[in-house]
Order: sequence, then C-alpha cells, then structure tokens
Amino acid sequence: MSSPDPHVLDYPLAAPPPPGDAVQVAPGVSWLRMPLPFALDHINLWLVTEDDGYTLVDTGYGSAETRTLWERHFADTLGGEPITRIVATHCHPDHLGNAAWIARRFDCRVAMTHGEFMAAHAIIDERATHGTRDTCELFRLHGMAQVDVDALAARGNQYKRGVPEAPASFDRLLEHDTITMGGKRWRVIIGHGHSSEHASLYCAESEVLIAGDMLLPRISTNVAVWPSDPDGDPLGRFLHSLTAYEALPPSTLVLPSHGLPFRGIAMRVAQLRTHHDARLAELVEAIGTASAPVSAADMVPILFRRELDLQQRFFAMGETIAHLNHLWRRGRMRRLRAADGSCRFAA
Repeated sequence: MSSPDPHVLDYPLAAPPPPGDAVQVAPGVSWLRMPLPFALDHINLWLVTEDDGYTLVDTGYGSAETRTLWERHFADTLGGEPITRIVATHCHPDHLGNAAWIARRFDCRVAMTHGEFMAAHAIIDERATHGTRDTCELFRLHGMAQVDVDALAARGNQYKRGVPEAPASFDRLLEHDTITMGGKRWRVIIGHGHSSEHASLYCAESEVLIAGDMLLPRISTNVAVWPSDPDGDPLGRFLHSLTAYEALPPSTLVLPSHGLPFRGIAMRVAQLRTHHDARLAELVEAIGTASAPVSAADMVPILFRRELDLQQRFFAMGETIAHLNHLWRRGRMRRLRAADGSCRFAA
C-alpha cells in the first residue's frame, strides 16, 4: 500500500451501509450503522468475525428502533451465529445502550474499563453527583438562564432512556492490555476528556484503529465538565490523550463512531489541536475585552455560533465550561467564585 498524503484525509468508503446492512471495512471487520434520536443522528458499530461467532464493539442507543434493526442483523448479518463478546468503548448511551440486552440474549460478557462501568451505574442511579439535579445546579452556577435550567430538569434522566440497564458485571480493560479479536491482537488505548476512561482498540497487524469517540473525522469530540469534577480540566486530558493516536502509522485505517472511516490520523490530530487552540484564543479575546467578569453561559455563543436545541445546549454548556477551566488551570484567566458558589471568569 502506498503512503497516504499526510495533508489530506482519505476516505476509502464513500458511504455508510444502509440500515440493517453491513459492509466489510477490513479483514474480518464489518461496519454497521444505527440511528440516534439527536441532531447527531447515527453511530457506527463494528462486528469482528470469530471462529465461533462475533465480537461486537459498541451496541447502539437502547431504543425500540435500534433493537428492531438488531433483530434484522441477528437474522441476516450474523446468519444465526452468536455474539460471543461485547466490547464497549465507553458508557455513553449510543455505545452502551443495548449491551445488557444483547449480553443476556447471547449469554456473553461485556468488556469495558472500570471507570466507564462505574460511571454508567452512577448515572443510571443518579449517585455521587451524577444526577440531573446536580448538572442543573452546575450549569446554574455558571450562568445558564433559569428557563433552560428548568427545561433540562424537566427532561429527567435522559441517560436512563438510552441505557435502560447497565451490565451487572464486566471484564475489565486496562491501558496497554491486548485482547484477541478475529484471531488478531488489539491493544487497548485509554483516552480521557470525552468520558472517564474511554477505550480505543488498535491492531498493528491490520493497521486498524477502532477509535470510538476519541478521534472523529469531521466534528470535534465533545469534551465537557460535569458536576462530579467541577474544577477539572477534561480538555487538557483530551489533548494529552491525542498523543497516543498521532504516534500510530499514517496508513492506519481509523474506524470512528461517527462519520466515515478514514486515513490521515496525524493530520486529523493536528486539525483538532488547531481547532481547540483557535477556540481558546477566541475566549481569551472575548473575556479580555469584556467590561465585567463573564459566565460560561455568556461564552456559549463564542464557541457555538448557531441556534442550539435543548440537547445541544446541554453539551455546549459543559464544553464551554471545559474550555474556560482549561484557560483558568493554565493561568490564562482568573476564575472568580462567589459566596453562593457561582463562577465567573475574567482576564
């Protein structure tokens, strides 16, 4: 194989498989796509052929629509063969939503990291500041309008709608672990910032990376602050995590959870770094010219220059706090906390 142009992303497949179908993207690896009930309307899932069935990487949103499509895949794509193992890259509903359901159906195990397993149960049960009220309070302290806070509260536990049930137990994945899928060895690469302990999988023999949400071709990964770690720097952790991916061979085929498979991994990492540098610079400029300290809610329009629905405002708020915390943690601005816990930022 000739080396790809390091300045251009290469998309070897022009279109995704239609609903209910699958297409081979690498030896022994097939691509499925499932719908999502959001503006980001799809997720890519990966089936790896085994001698006795299939390993499934990620499972889709836990909805009736997705499970109807799964029934088609069980009958047609799998040809009656079982799913013998599930690997969940992380705990978000589009990845973990059907894991318990499929595992019970095929009596198979779910492999994931400890951080993601624990986070899933904490969010479902709304424990340890992982509840809707906790998120609403965090966003209120960062200046979100009360009407939006009330709208978020009225939605209730959206996570539980997408993950009706989390696996009761799991097989633990750790950084640098190797697991065998399709007769080949895949190395676990742990990433941070998007979720607590995201697991990507890299096969050196095939030069294939199942990237999950850590490396997407056209959109930037959501990196947000949540109430369990309100002073944290998830953006710093995310940018640091990218180092492990840019070291992979340029011919690596990246299988992302959203968008099309691509090659050009170093270029994409560079684009993401440039993107975040530009957003951070815009925040520094906006706050530097403000006449008074600003809230994260004030800065959402700086990072997101389009009309946002409620779901998008939820993610935009968490991501804006993440960018501001990153600047504060690196001494590029001040964070002012009032007696009531509310936070504002100033040059």
